[in-house]
Amino acid sequence: MSQPRNPAPTVDLIIELIDRPHRPIVLIERLNPPLGWALPGGFVDYGESVESAAVREAQEETGLSVSLVEQFHVYSDPARDRRKHTISLTFIATATGRPAAGDDAKHLAVFQLWEIPQQLCFDHDQILQDYRQYRSYGLRPRL
Repeated sequence: MSQPRNPAPTVDLIIELIDRPHRPIVLIERLNPPLGWALPGGFVDYGESVESAAVREAQEETGLSVSLVEQFHVYSDPARDRRKHTISLTFIATATGRPAAGDDAKHLAVFQLWEIPQQLCFDHDQILQDYRQYRSYGLRPRL
């Protein structure tokens, strides 16, 4: 009898820098495949809550101590990560200070919402499109 295969839980963070005008967000350029720009985040460890994983991943990848503001949405399209089926619990978080690339981040940059790079990794284009709608019009992603 084969072992059941389950999606892997992950977290992604939209980190707003609240000590800067217009609350820019932090993106990392990934060191490991898939390469490109992405929201900070990663896999939830066994025995770890998703909230703890989000805070840990933010610290590891950006050097920032974040405050989780809200769980934004869950993204679960089986094709969102070509490596394997993942489910992302996406959080909006705030931070102050100067972020720095760490862990599996090759580079890090701070972007205003109107200057986000094209073709982000995974489904992060969709996540940030949904976030723009939420910030601009108060509209949450549809289920």
